[in-house]
Amino acid sequence: MSDFTQTPIPAASCVLISGGSRGLGLSLVEDALKQGAKVATFARTVTPELEKLAADRPGEVFVGSVDITDAKAQTAFIKAAAAELGPIDALVNNAAIGQDSMLLHTSPERIGQIIETNLTATLVLTRAFLRHAMAKAGRGRVVFVTSVCGQRGYAGLSAYSATKGGLDAAMRTLAREMHGRFLVNSVAPGFFASEMSSVLGTEQLSTITRRTPSGRLVEPENIAPVVRSLLFEDTNLNGQSLTIDGGGSI
Repeated sequence: MSDFTQTPIPAASCVLISGGSRGLGLSLVEDALKQGAKVATFARTVTPELEKLAADRPGEVFVGSVDITDAKAQTAFIKAAAAELGPIDALVNNAAIGQDSMLLHTSPERIGQIIETNLTATLVLTRAFLRHAMAKAGRGRVVFVTSVCGQRGYAGLSAYSATKGGLDAAMRTLAREMHGRFLVNSVAPGFFASEMSSVLGTEQLSTITRRTPSGRLVEPENIAPVVRSLLFEDTNLNGQSLTIDGGGSI
C-alpha cells in the first residue's frame, strides 16, 4: 500500500448532492453549507428555496434543472458546476422516486422507470463524478442514500426496495474498486415523513412506529448528522451501510 492511501481522506470541500430541491435533499444541502463546503445540486425542478440559496451565496452554491436519467445533462452539470465552484470532491446520491403499488399492480413501464431513476441513473452519475474527481482532486467521498427497505420487506415497495438494495451492493463493490482513494458508504434511513412513507398508510406507519424501540419515526434531522460525518470527519468508515431507523430493523 502506498503512502498516498495511508493518509486520511480530506474533508469534503465541494459536494454534489442529487435531488437537493426539498425534503431530505435540501436538509443535506443546508447542512453541507454550514460545514463550510461549497454545494452543487440539481433536481428536475429547481425550487424557490434553492433559487434563494444560490442568490444569497454566489460562488458557494450552484443549482440546475437536470433530469437524473439524462446522462449528457449530468456530465454538463458537473462541468458547469466545477467551472463555477472549483473541483468537486464529494457526492451524495440522494435523488430517487418512490413506489405506490403492489408489484402485481405495478406496470412494467413503472418498474422500469423506478429502476432507471434510482439505480441506473445513480450509478451513471457516480461514474461521471468519479471520473471528474479522479482527474481534478484524486481523492474524495461518496455517500449513497439507500433505505431500510433494501434490508427488510415492506408491502407496496418491491421495485423501490430492489433499487436501494442494489445501491448498497454497488457501494460495497465500489469501496473495493477505489482502493482507498474514495470513502464510499451508504446511509439507510427508516421511514420518515415523506411521499414514500405516505404511501404506506396510517395503519402500516402506526405499526412500524409501535415496533420501533425508539418509539418514533426518523426525521431528516436525524440523517443529516450521519451524512455529515461521512463527508467531513475522519471516521475511516468504508464500504458500510449505516441504518438510521430508531432500531426498527433489529
